[in-house]
Amino acid sequence: MRSMGVEEELLLVDAGSGRPHNVAAEVIRVATARDARDPAPSDDRGGSIGHELHKTQVETDTPPAATLAELDASLRAWRERARSAALEVGARVVATGTSPLRGTTRVERSERYDAMAQRYGLMLAEQLVCGCHVHVDVADDEEGVAVLDRIRSWVPLLLAISANSPWAQSVDTAYESYRWPMQMRWPSAGPLPLLGSPEAYHRHVEAMLATGVPIDEAMVYSDARLSAAHPTVEVRTADVCLDVRDTVVVASLARALVETAARDWSEGVEAPDVPAEIIRLASWKAGRYGLTGELVHPPTGTSRPAADVLGSLLDHVGDALRDAGDHDHVSAGIERLLADGTGARRQRELLEAVEPDDDEGLARAVVRLSRITAGE
Repeated sequence: MRSMGVEEELLLVDAGSGRPHNVAAEVIRVATARDARDPAPSDDRGGSIGHELHKTQVETDTPPAATLAELDASLRAWRERARSAALEVGARVVATGTSPLRGTTRVERSERYDAMAQRYGLMLAEQLVCGCHVHVDVADDEEGVAVLDRIRSWVPLLLAISANSPWAQSVDTAYESYRWPMQMRWPSAGPLPLLGSPEAYHRHVEAMLATGVPIDEAMVYSDARLSAAHPTVEVRTADVCLDVRDTVVVASLARALVETAARDWSEGVEAPDVPAEIIRLASWKAGRYGLTGELVHPPTGTSRPAADVLGSLLDHVGDALRDAGDHDHVSAGIERLLADGTGARRQRELLEAVEPDDDEGLARAVVRLSRITAGE
């Protein structure tokens, strides 16, 4: 069974006002000191908490997990580490793709981030978004690129399932995932072309770097890519999920997509030659509507109701889910999301009930989001 790991970018907000709070260094220092005094259980070793682009964010990553139960436990453990450390410095942790409330946020200082700030200007300062990146084991670059070629048209559905950024800077954006159009401001973001081989993949990355636009290979912000640090495919399209249960569904589907693609490749099934422009449009629709409207159906490229498209997704990866023992769990998770809505719906229910000039009411709503983040 392929192992999987998850990186979650989490927003830090002031415990009183609910607005972005630039205390990442303090949160990481507290969490690191606690881990030194009280080491993580053996199952959680290999995970971490660290800096992200903004001082109002931290990133956690889980150790590789083989089962959904292991992944669920690790996600909750690392969210709890972040939550308890944040409270000690007057902050709360919220799993949201964008900051619901307006606030001042500062970019972390490092040689790399300073170079990015010089190159990208205001865009970098405004780029306060939080994603969920799923790493899935692959045997080598050959299998990895074969997988990337075969999951391209399916990964927008993971964005729809994870959509969790309807409000940004105290404005209802009308999107279920406003993080997606924010992410697409990066000139190196979006779907990869159909590549066919590791050599073609690396030539593509080298050609992007030769333009002088990305700072380095880590800035190749494609929907999915080969990890530079691990023998994995990294699926990057999802918002960070408000509810850990949704993160587990996204991760399981990502693993099933990778496994299905690898099997198709080994059996000689050709990768669908879907134009990158169509995949980009599918992602826009997933970010705009989430599960509230229609999505692009990958096999046909046509617009169909979200429930039908997710049914096709489950059919496509059904054998891989069953072989991993995940099918019932993921099917139930999809039914729950279709019935109850994604994190975007829960955010809207909380924030729309408050008048825009009611600072105390908005703060209470963000506190509620922090409690959902923590599993309460």
